[in-house]
Amino acid sequence: MRTAEIHTAKGVMKVEFYEKDAPKTVQNFIDLAKKGFYDGLTFHRVIPDFVIQGGCPNTREGAKGVPGTGGPGYKIDCELTGENQYHDRGVLSMAHAGRNTGGSQFFIVHSRKNTAHLDRNHTCFGKVVEGVDVIDSIRANDRIEKIVVHEE
Repeated sequence: MRTAEIHTAKGVMKVEFYEKDAPKTVQNFIDLAKKGFYDGLTFHRVIPDFVIQGGCPNTREGAKGVPGTGGPGYKIDCELTGENQYHDRGVLSMAHAGRNTGGSQFFIVHSRKNTAHLDRNHTCFGKVVEGVDVIDSIRANDRIEKIVVHEE
């Protein structure tokens, strides 16, 4: 099983991926992480009791685009039919601007209370299994220092 660590100044979130349910989305995230794409980007959207969202290249220092509107230069299809397509606390999910328009932006769920409407609309591709408390301490514009992928 492949895992990742999302390093921030507030702590590290260890993620286990849903490779069986969202293999293409997992591979896309891992490929971007290994290239250093996420290093230095911010969590530009933080909504308490909902989600923290990051992965927009327009949040990189010196970038000129509007935060929340950028991506890797391509789009990926949603993967919505797997068993683990429920937005529970700690779940990593692909952000998009409409079906099959995701790319690099992802969000991590604060709580199930306000996210049921996202089920089978956004691809769940992993879950924070250690450092879940870090989710609650992230504030808007906190940086992703790096994402380290572990091939186990």
